[in-house]
Amino acid sequence: MNYIIFDLEASCWLGRPPKGLNEIIEIGAVKINDYNEVISIFNHFVKPTINPILSEFCKKLTSISQDNVDKSKTFPIIIQDFMDWIGVSEEDYCLISWGKYDKHQLKQDCELHKMETDWLDHHFNLKPAYRALKDLKDEPGLKKAVKMEGFEFTGIHHRAISDAENTAKIFIKYFKEWSVG
Repeated sequence: MNYIIFDLEASCWLGRPPKGLNEIIEIGAVKINDYNEVISIFNHFVKPTINPILSEFCKKLTSISQDNVDKSKTFPIIIQDFMDWIGVSEEDYCLISWGKYDKHQLKQDCELHKMETDWLDHHFNLKPAYRALKDLKDEPGLKKAVKMEGFEFTGIHHRAISDAENTAKIFIKYFKEWSVG
């Protein structure tokens, strides 16, 4: 089985988004095999179509520029590349995220573009599993969990690839402990 540790960044505003929708603007993922080895990395910006102009708030929070998304391809193209990279049609896989937001946003964008969502059913939410594993009262944020494990948070927080790589550190450390799949 391949374990796909992924994170998303989406368009965002202070307050309600125009036309009521946030759209994915970056997908970052780390593929880990059954031997607990990182075998591949996926990192792509996505050009939003409903609200193509990023808010100042979003650019500041994510460090993603308007130019990054303008030069990118739209969701249907990037998500097909992502599904091909995962091996959705021919391999066993499990999508893993820190929290439920990422799966929800992926599903919303797939539905927006009238694309399949069945492939999202193979999902494991690492955040509550980590809370249970460590017997914590509350579910910690990713940055806090990374520090609790004695790791340095590397990269830029609120960038999909950095958040995926940092989530992977926790997943790899307790690889045999998770009830995935």
